[in-house]
Amino acid sequence: MSENLTISNAIDTNIEENIPKIADRFRKFLPVVVDVETAGFNAETDALLEIAFIPILMNDDGKFYAGEALNAHIEPFDGANLEARALEFTGIDPNNPMRKAIAEDEKSAIRRIFKDLKQVRKDNDCRQCVLVGHNAHFDLAFLNAVIARTNSKNQSPFHAFSVLDTVSLSALAYGQTVLAKACAIAGIEFQGSEAHSALYDTQKTAELFCTILNAYPMLANTVSKTSEDAELNADSANVGTNNSN
Repeated sequence: MSENLTISNAIDTNIEENIPKIADRFRKFLPVVVDVETAGFNAETDALLEIAFIPILMNDDGKFYAGEALNAHIEPFDGANLEARALEFTGIDPNNPMRKAIAEDEKSAIRRIFKDLKQVRKDNDCRQCVLVGHNAHFDLAFLNAVIARTNSKNQSPFHAFSVLDTVSLSALAYGQTVLAKACAIAGIEFQGSEAHSALYDTQKTAELFCTILNAYPMLANTVSKTSEDAELNADSANVGTNNSN
C-alpha cells in the first residue's frame, strides 16, 4: 500500500514538474499588455487620460492567454497639457460628466492596479512584469512618467526599460506593423469604432500577442539551451554552497 502511494506521489510530482509555466518562458518576467490614451505625445507634460493592463498567462498545455483586465479613467494631473487635436483623435472629453464620475486621480488608480498586478506576478512565480505594447516605448514613457509623478517607483512591478513590442512581432509574423491590419491577418476581429479606448486596444493587443506566440513556439535548440543554462546555474549554486560549508 505504501509503495503504491509513493509511486502515485512520484507521478503527481512529475506531472506538476512537466506543466509549463510562464515564469520559465520569459526568465521570470510576466508579460503585461499595456495601452494608454493621452492628450498629446509628451509623457512629461501631456495628460494621461486612460490606462489599461492585461497580464498574459499560460495554461497547462503551454498556450498563452489573456488574463483579467485592469483599467482606469484618469483625471488630468494639475497643470497637464491637453492638446485639442489629440482629444479629437481619441474622442475623449475630459470634462464629460459621466467620465468625471468614474475617473480616478493618478496615484489612486496606478497604485490600485499595481497592487493587483503584483499579486498576479506572485501567483505565477515571476519576479517582475515586462510591458507588452504596440509601439511599446510610447506606453512605457507615459507609464514611467506617472510612476514618477505619483512617487510610485517602489510600488511598480514593471521593469524600467525592457519591453516586448507587438509591432516587431507583427512585422515578423505577418509583414504588418499597424495593429488593425495585423489583427485582420491574424483572424482577430477589430472594430475601428472601438479603437483608441485603452481597454479595447489592450484587449486586441493581448489577443495578437497570444496568437503570434502560440503560433511561433521557441526554437528547439533554444529550449534545450535554456534548460542547460538552468541546470548549469543550479550546479553552480550547489558548488558555491558546498564550498562555503
